[in-house]
Amino acid sequence: MSFLAYKKQPITVYLIGDSTMSIKETKAYPETGWGMPFKYFFDSSVTVENHAKNGRSTRTFIEEGLWQPVASSMKAGDYLFIQFGHNDEVPTKKSYTPEAAYRANLERFITEARKKNVTPILITPAARRKFDAAGNMEETHAVYSGIVRTVAQQQKVALVDLDRKSQALLQKLGPEASKLLFVHLQPQEHPNYPQGKVDDTHFNELGAREMAQLVLAELRAQKVDLLERLVKPQVKQ
Repeated sequence: MSFLAYKKQPITVYLIGDSTMSIKETKAYPETGWGMPFKYFFDSSVTVENHAKNGRSTRTFIEEGLWQPVASSMKAGDYLFIQFGHNDEVPTKKSYTPEAAYRANLERFITEARKKNVTPILITPAARRKFDAAGNMEETHAVYSGIVRTVAQQQKVALVDLDRKSQALLQKLGPEASKLLFVHLQPQEHPNYPQGKVDDTHFNELGAREMAQLVLAELRAQKVDLLERLVKPQVKQ
């Protein structure tokens, strides 16, 4: 088999993470996880399986049996995208995962992927939309994003620093325009939220597409081989 033929063997990209990445039920729209539009970047040789679930941390993803099916299904040549932190880092949540355990869980995902010759990719949690009175973005994941960066460096894993990249995007847009990426709805604006909604964590469809584009840009910066499977733009004759 030629090298080019080998590269086009069907592969699966597994996404594991939380609500900022997950597939949403119709009743949640316009809330959209960035993993939903992400699958459209790739050609027919790639299957994107989005296993991310609302409210999960690294610990609860493992404890609830959500990790095992992924670990069992992965095969050589596949990719594993890992993005947790939103629910790990909050001590008042049932999903809370102390720093040492968070690090250990990330390392477990990496180790089990590599045992199967699967490429793990770490992703820092997407930034929450939080501006100070002067209109400057505030850090909302400093400690847990820092752990992801450290693990990526120590384990020599490709890192998509979605936290920093999304902070930069939101800062560029500013306090008002950045609302357009999140679920900000006036009363009666959408039938799913008759009372309206102000959510600075979860994305709408536009926000999800923007986050997916940031992930793609970071993959380009990392020169990840997966990019050889992107959908080729159609050239008009």
